[in-house]
Amino acid sequence: MLPLPPSDVPQPRRFDLIAFDWDGTLFDSTAIITRCIQYAVQDVGGAMPSDKEASYVIGLGLMQALANAAPDVPVERYPELATRYQHHYKIHQTDISLFNGVLPLLSDLKSRDYILTVATGKSRRGLDEVLQAQELKDRFNSTRTADQTAGKPDARMLRELMHEFGVSPERTLMIGDTTHDLQMALNAGCSSVGVSYGAHAPEDFHALSPLFVAHSVTELHNWLQNNA
Repeated sequence: MLPLPPSDVPQPRRFDLIAFDWDGTLFDSTAIITRCIQYAVQDVGGAMPSDKEASYVIGLGLMQALANAAPDVPVERYPELATRYQHHYKIHQTDISLFNGVLPLLSDLKSRDYILTVATGKSRRGLDEVLQAQELKDRFNSTRTADQTAGKPDARMLRELMHEFGVSPERTLMIGDTTHDLQMALNAGCSSVGVSYGAHAPEDFHALSPLFVAHSVTELHNWLQNNA
Protein backbone atom coordinates (compact mmCIF):
# COMPACT_ATOMS: atom_id res chain seq x y z
CA MET A 1 0.00 0.00 0.00
CA LEU A 2 1.42 3.38 -1.01
CA PRO A 3 2.00 5.86 1.82
CA LEU A 4 -0.26 8.90 2.02
CA PRO A 5 1.40 12.20 1.04
CA PRO A 6 2.40 14.47 3.93
CA SER A 7 -0.36 16.85 5.02
CA ASP A 8 1.82 19.89 4.26
CA VAL A 9 2.21 19.02 0.57
CA PRO A 10 0.37 21.75 -1.43
CA GLN A 11 -2.82 20.52 -3.03
CA PRO A 12 -3.61 21.31 -6.67
CA ARG A 13 -5.40 24.60 -6.76
CA ARG A 14 -9.04 24.66 -7.72
CA PHE A 15 -9.49 28.22 -9.01
CA ASP A 16 -7.57 30.71 -11.14
CA LEU A 17 -9.85 33.76 -10.99
CA ILE A 18 -11.40 35.09 -7.78
CA ALA A 19 -14.09 37.77 -8.04
CA PHE A 20 -14.96 39.78 -4.94
CA ASP A 21 -18.03 41.81 -4.27
CA TRP A 22 -17.07 45.16 -2.74
CA ASP A 23 -19.52 46.62 -0.21
CA GLY A 24 -20.08 44.32 2.75
CA THR A 25 -17.45 41.84 1.55
CA LEU A 26 -14.18 43.78 1.42
CA PHE A 27 -15.46 47.22 2.42
CA ASP A 28 -17.23 47.74 5.76
CA SER A 29 -20.00 49.88 4.37
CA THR A 30 -23.28 48.08 5.01
CA ALA A 31 -24.56 50.19 7.92
CA ILE A 32 -23.70 53.49 6.21
CA ILE A 33 -25.26 52.50 2.88
CA THR A 34 -28.42 51.33 4.67
CA ARG A 35 -28.72 54.67 6.45
CA CYS A 36 -28.07 56.67 3.26
CA ILE A 37 -30.81 54.76 1.42
CA GLN A 38 -33.24 55.48 4.24
CA TYR A 39 -32.36 59.20 4.33
CA ALA A 40 -32.70 59.51 0.55
CA VAL A 41 -36.14 57.89 0.49
CA GLN A 42 -37.30 60.20 3.27
CA ASP A 43 -35.90 63.24 1.44
CA VAL A 44 -38.18 62.65 -1.55
CA GLY A 45 -41.26 61.95 0.55
CA GLY A 46 -41.24 58.15 0.51
CA ALA A 47 -41.91 55.86 3.45
CA MET A 48 -38.58 55.11 5.12
CA PRO A 49 -37.64 51.46 4.52
CA SER A 50 -36.68 49.31 7.49
CA ASP A 51 -33.05 48.38 8.06
CA LYS A 52 -33.78 44.94 6.61
CA GLU A 53 -35.51 46.36 3.52
CA ALA A 54 -32.76 48.91 2.89
CA SER A 55 -29.88 46.48 3.41
CA TYR A 56 -31.50 43.83 1.20
CA VAL A 57 -30.98 45.93 -1.94
CA ILE A 58 -27.25 46.43 -1.32
CA GLY A 59 -25.31 44.90 -4.19
CA LEU A 60 -27.83 45.88 -6.85
CA GLY A 61 -27.17 48.74 -9.24
CA LEU A 62 -27.98 52.12 -7.68
CA MET A 63 -31.22 52.87 -9.54
CA GLN A 64 -32.42 49.26 -9.22
CA ALA A 65 -31.66 49.32 -5.50
CA LEU A 66 -33.41 52.61 -4.83
CA ALA A 67 -36.47 51.56 -6.82
CA ASN A 68 -36.77 48.37 -4.76
CA ALA A 69 -36.25 50.23 -1.48
CA ALA A 70 -38.82 52.92 -2.32
CA PRO A 71 -41.75 51.29 -4.15
CA ASP A 72 -44.03 54.22 -3.23
CA VAL A 73 -41.80 56.84 -4.90
CA PRO A 74 -42.90 57.75 -8.46
CA VAL A 75 -40.54 56.73 -11.26
CA GLU A 76 -40.06 60.36 -12.33
CA ARG A 77 -38.47 61.08 -8.95
CA TYR A 78 -35.85 58.32 -9.20
CA PRO A 79 -33.14 60.71 -10.47
CA GLU A 80 -33.76 62.95 -7.46
CA LEU A 81 -33.70 59.90 -5.20
CA ALA A 82 -30.31 58.90 -6.60
CA THR A 83 -28.98 62.44 -6.13
CA ARG A 84 -30.08 62.48 -2.49
CA TYR A 85 -28.45 59.09 -1.88
CA GLN A 86 -25.18 60.32 -3.36
CA HIS A 87 -25.41 63.47 -1.22
CA HIS A 88 -25.67 61.47 2.00
CA TYR A 89 -23.06 58.93 0.91
CA LYS A 90 -20.48 61.62 0.21
CA ILE A 91 -20.97 63.00 3.71
CA HIS A 92 -20.40 59.60 5.30
CA GLN A 93 -17.98 57.86 2.93
CA THR A 94 -14.98 58.72 5.11
CA ASP A 95 -16.66 56.67 7.89
CA ILE A 96 -16.13 53.55 5.78
CA SER A 97 -13.04 51.35 5.75
CA LEU A 98 -11.81 47.93 4.71
CA PHE A 99 -12.64 45.08 7.04
CA ASN A 100 -9.74 44.04 9.25
CA GLY A 101 -7.66 41.40 7.50
CA VAL A 102 -8.61 42.32 3.93
CA LEU A 103 -5.20 43.71 2.93
CA PRO A 104 -3.25 40.63 4.15
CA LEU A 105 -5.82 38.43 2.40
CA LEU A 106 -5.39 40.25 -0.91
CA SER A 107 -1.59 40.30 -0.57
CA ASP A 108 -1.50 36.56 0.08
CA LEU A 109 -3.71 35.74 -2.91
CA LYS A 110 -1.72 38.10 -5.13
CA SER A 111 1.56 36.45 -4.11
CA ARG A 112 0.08 33.10 -5.15
CA ASP A 113 -0.73 34.46 -8.63
CA TYR A 114 -4.50 34.35 -8.47
CA ILE A 115 -6.30 36.68 -10.85
CA LEU A 116 -8.06 39.05 -8.46
CA THR A 117 -11.11 40.99 -9.64
CA VAL A 118 -14.06 42.99 -8.33
CA ALA A 119 -17.67 42.52 -9.45
CA THR A 120 -19.79 45.14 -7.73
CA GLY A 121 -23.10 46.95 -7.80
CA LYS A 122 -21.22 50.22 -7.21
CA SER A 123 -20.91 52.75 -10.01
CA ARG A 124 -17.72 52.93 -12.08
CA ARG A 125 -16.98 56.36 -10.64
CA GLY A 126 -17.60 55.23 -7.06
CA LEU A 127 -15.34 52.20 -7.34
CA ASP A 128 -12.59 54.13 -9.10
CA GLU A 129 -12.61 56.74 -6.33
CA VAL A 130 -12.08 54.19 -3.57
CA LEU A 131 -9.47 52.26 -5.55
CA GLN A 132 -7.33 55.40 -5.74
CA ALA A 133 -6.32 54.77 -2.13
CA GLN A 134 -2.61 53.97 -2.07
CA GLU A 135 -3.15 50.73 -0.16
CA LEU A 136 -5.45 49.40 -2.91
CA LYS A 137 -3.52 50.38 -6.02
CA ASP A 138 -2.52 47.41 -8.17
CA ARG A 139 -4.34 44.90 -5.96
CA PHE A 140 -6.83 43.90 -8.64
CA ASN A 141 -6.28 42.68 -12.18
CA SER A 142 -9.64 43.98 -13.38
CA THR A 143 -13.01 45.25 -12.14
CA ARG A 144 -16.59 45.46 -13.34
CA THR A 145 -19.44 47.64 -12.08
CA ALA A 146 -23.20 47.45 -12.53
CA ASP A 147 -23.47 50.65 -14.56
CA GLN A 148 -20.96 49.47 -17.17
CA THR A 149 -22.40 45.95 -17.48
CA ALA A 150 -25.64 44.82 -15.82
CA GLY A 151 -26.90 44.69 -12.25
CA LYS A 152 -26.73 41.51 -10.19
CA PRO A 153 -27.84 38.76 -10.36
CA ASP A 154 -27.33 39.09 -14.12
CA ALA A 155 -24.12 37.16 -14.87
CA ARG A 156 -22.67 39.64 -17.37
CA MET A 157 -20.06 41.02 -14.94
CA LEU A 158 -18.61 37.60 -14.24
CA ARG A 159 -18.81 36.50 -17.86
CA GLU A 160 -16.89 39.58 -19.00
CA LEU A 161 -14.18 38.98 -16.39
CA MET A 162 -13.85 35.31 -17.35
CA HIS A 163 -13.67 36.24 -21.04
CA GLU A 164 -11.04 38.92 -20.37
CA PHE A 165 -8.66 36.41 -18.79
CA GLY A 166 -9.68 33.27 -20.66
CA VAL A 167 -10.79 31.48 -17.49
CA SER A 168 -13.60 28.91 -17.48
CA PRO A 169 -16.53 29.05 -15.03
CA GLU A 170 -15.21 25.92 -13.33
CA ARG A 171 -11.99 27.80 -12.47
CA THR A 172 -13.77 30.95 -11.22
CA LEU A 173 -14.88 31.71 -7.65
CA MET A 174 -17.28 34.50 -6.64
CA ILE A 175 -17.19 35.80 -3.06
CA GLY A 176 -19.96 38.01 -1.70
CA ASP A 177 -22.21 38.96 1.18
CA THR A 178 -25.60 38.88 -0.55
CA THR A 179 -27.90 36.42 -2.26
CA HIS A 180 -27.50 38.60 -5.37
CA ASP A 181 -23.79 37.69 -5.47
CA LEU A 182 -24.39 33.98 -5.02
CA GLN A 183 -27.22 33.93 -7.57
CA MET A 184 -24.97 35.73 -10.07
CA ALA A 185 -22.36 32.99 -9.57
CA LEU A 186 -24.97 30.30 -10.21
CA ASN A 187 -26.16 32.13 -13.32
CA ALA A 188 -22.57 32.24 -14.60
CA GLY A 189 -21.90 28.57 -13.80
CA CYS A 190 -19.32 29.49 -11.13
CA SER A 191 -18.74 28.38 -7.56
CA SER A 192 -19.30 30.82 -4.73
CA VAL A 193 -18.42 31.55 -1.12
CA GLY A 194 -20.70 33.64 1.08
CA VAL A 195 -19.66 35.93 3.92
CA SER A 196 -22.05 36.43 6.81
CA TYR A 197 -20.68 39.75 8.13
CA GLY A 198 -22.27 41.93 5.42
CA ALA A 199 -25.79 42.79 4.27
CA HIS A 200 -27.74 39.51 4.05
CA ALA A 201 -28.51 36.85 6.63
CA PRO A 202 -26.43 33.71 6.02
CA GLU A 203 -29.44 31.41 6.42
CA ASP A 204 -30.62 32.79 3.07
CA PHE A 205 -27.44 31.53 1.36
CA HIS A 206 -27.95 27.79 1.61
CA ALA A 207 -30.45 27.48 -1.24
CA LEU A 208 -27.78 28.99 -3.51
CA SER A 209 -25.20 26.28 -2.68
CA PRO A 210 -22.09 28.24 -1.69
CA LEU A 211 -19.03 26.08 -1.05
CA PHE A 212 -18.55 27.78 2.31
CA VAL A 213 -19.93 30.60 4.44
CA ALA A 214 -17.25 32.60 6.26
CA HIS A 215 -18.16 34.47 9.43
CA SER A 216 -15.06 36.68 9.39
CA VAL A 217 -12.27 37.74 7.03
CA THR A 218 -9.94 35.45 8.98
CA GLU A 219 -12.23 32.47 8.30
CA LEU A 220 -12.41 33.45 4.63
CA HIS A 221 -8.61 33.72 4.41
CA ASN A 222 -8.10 30.33 6.04
CA TRP A 223 -10.63 28.65 3.77
CA LEU A 224 -9.06 30.14 0.63
CA GLN A 225 -5.59 29.04 1.72
CA ASN A 226 -6.76 25.45 2.08
CA ASN A 227 -9.45 25.11 -0.59
CA ALA A 228 -8.92 27.56 -3.45
